[in-house]
Amino acid sequence: MTPSDDTPSDHTPSGERHGPEDLTSGPLTAVTGASGALGGRVARRLVRAGVPVRLLGRDPSRLPELPGADIAPAAPYGDGDAMRRALAGAHTLFLVSAHESPDRVGEHLSAVDAATAAGVERIVYVSFLGAAPDATFTFARDHWETEAHIRVSGVRHTFLRDSWYLAGLPAMTGADGVLRGPAGDGRVAAVAHEDIADAATAVLLPGGDLAGDAAHDGVTYDLTGPEAFTLAEAAEELGRVTGRTVTYVPETREEAYASRSGYGAPDWEVAGWVTSYEAIAAGEMATVSDAVRRLTGRPPKDLATYLREHPDSYRHLLLPG
Repeated sequence: MTPSDDTPSDHTPSGERHGPEDLTSGPLTAVTGASGALGGRVARRLVRAGVPVRLLGRDPSRLPELPGADIAPAAPYGDGDAMRRALAGAHTLFLVSAHESPDRVGEHLSAVDAATAAGVERIVYVSFLGAAPDATFTFARDHWETEAHIRVSGVRHTFLRDSWYLAGLPAMTGADGVLRGPAGDGRVAAVAHEDIADAATAVLLPGGDLAGDAAHDGVTYDLTGPEAFTLAEAAEELGRVTGRTVTYVPETREEAYASRSGYGAPDWEVAGWVTSYEAIAAGEMATVSDAVRRLTGRPPKDLATYLREHPDSYRHLLLPG
């Protein structure tokens, strides 16, 4: 994940518009995680398209100030009452997955139940590529459980299964120029936040390119980059753009746990870190989908393009001088 691209600002109370009422029309879309890198981008795109938007987040003071958008009071996923109040009157919920935690599935289920209780008719959920009950990546199992709960809730739904973020590749490379993990020679078709946001917006917009939002009901979209590459190839690309040697060091499972033991993270979190690489080694992240192109009308960014457009993502790798 990359840091939020939103800046803190003052806001009007919930339900009061920031701009003229005639800027928006149609059913209300509630956007969760609107202070984050993905939710914020989606919210901005929907507002630009004239869609009525309500922004949800744990801390309303961090939500972006967007013309015509409502700001909901604090609504943690696990607080069913707060979520129901925040979602009152919403037609569609764009549900960005919660931060990893031991009770993330419970938080997701609570949010889904609150949405159905509030009368939300449609949920577009940000899931993960290869979500399955037996997925190698432990957090992908959380997504599968959430998807299963949404399926039986009776609400219209669409699942966006994202691959690894392109932003994660430079972020996981140390200042020493080493990207390490137990991914072996496996491949990953990592995807840009911008491409996910554009694809999500296409799904959320009423009357979109695929003959209206009903065309997306019950559909699962794998959102990936245009090609699957090894982490060694990613390291080579990082080396080209930074002008220094960047290497990938494949680890065994034991080495991976040992190299991350010093972070003081709980066992479940370290397991998520390690198994995300092991999912690549197992071939579970090699899927290359054309969903971004079909939904947005343009190809997704590759790693070289992403790095060229986001030099701050690898600034920690640049050598002095």
